[in-house]
Amino acid sequence: MTDTPARLLNLLSLLQTPREWPGSELAERLEVSPRTIRRDIDRLRDLGYPVEATKGAVGGYRLVAGAAMPPLLLDDEEAVAIAVGLRAGAGHAIEGIEEASVRALAKLEQVLPSRLRHRVTTLQAATIPLTRGDGATIDPQTLTVIAGAVTGRERLRFGYRSGDGTETKRQVEPYRLVSTGRRWYLVAYDIGREDWRTFRVDRVTEPFATGARFAPRELPEGAGAAELLGHSLSRLQSEHDVDVTFEAPVAFVTARLPESLGAPVPLASGSGSGSGSGSERCRLRARSTDSLEWLALRLALVDCEFTVHGPSRLVDHVTDLGARLSRATAVH
Repeated sequence: MTDTPARLLNLLSLLQTPREWPGSELAERLEVSPRTIRRDIDRLRDLGYPVEATKGAVGGYRLVAGAAMPPLLLDDEEAVAIAVGLRAGAGHAIEGIEEASVRALAKLEQVLPSRLRHRVTTLQAATIPLTRGDGATIDPQTLTVIAGAVTGRERLRFGYRSGDGTETKRQVEPYRLVSTGRRWYLVAYDIGREDWRTFRVDRVTEPFATGARFAPRELPEGAGAAELLGHSLSRLQSEHDVDVTFEAPVAFVTARLPESLGAPVPLASGSGSGSGSGSERCRLRARSTDSLEWLALRLALVDCEFTVHGPSRLVDHVTDLGARLSRATAVH
């Protein structure tokens, strides 16, 4: 192999396999002399790849962790696996999968050959994800288009459906994607409305990066994207003081409740309503901006007996949910 750039890429691909490579084996694989391998190793080091060498009869080379993240070379199977994993996580807004993951997905899909992109799409279409049912499903392609526009500072056009079902066309200067764990939001400057807006990504349709570049604007009052989103959500949602007693231990209930609601506290024997020892009961007092319908469903999914003390509208929703489930199983 006489093409030096191609040989260096092949050498780097071998070294990124987590093992130590004897120089003689590398030379045989690349069909060059051990001396050429030594020169190529020096070239990789000059490019910033930390290649460690060990001496002796069984010595060799291996790539180690350095001060910076070097570019990675992936084979077809690795690229498909990473793309599918990122798509699955991003599409369901799994907690902990944040903007950096979407940026990585956008970069990967930009360079995937068409044959691999087809494999990723086919595999995802044939897979049924197991979701928690408390978040909205998003087309990963929508996320990657938006992430690309954010990174490239390109104006973005899309259709948007508001909470009341009104559909509009928007043109924005995208600033950041923000994940709340259950949903993705886009923080952007809306050109038509001449103001900052936040958009639920699951309500965005047919996003299109126009190619028109823009200079980033400063957020109002020096706020960050997350703070701006928080202010926007607080204006749209009313807070509820949730008060619930569970006939189950704290650890059992905590493991089945969203982290946003916090943790319940154990009840002493004889306190609250119902019966049971103190270690087997707990009470949750929390403030939430989630919809009452969603809260009623989440309480039912804890899978234990519970009593809702407030708010009264949550009591009504839990009552309605129970009646609806009873009717669903009634014998006609």
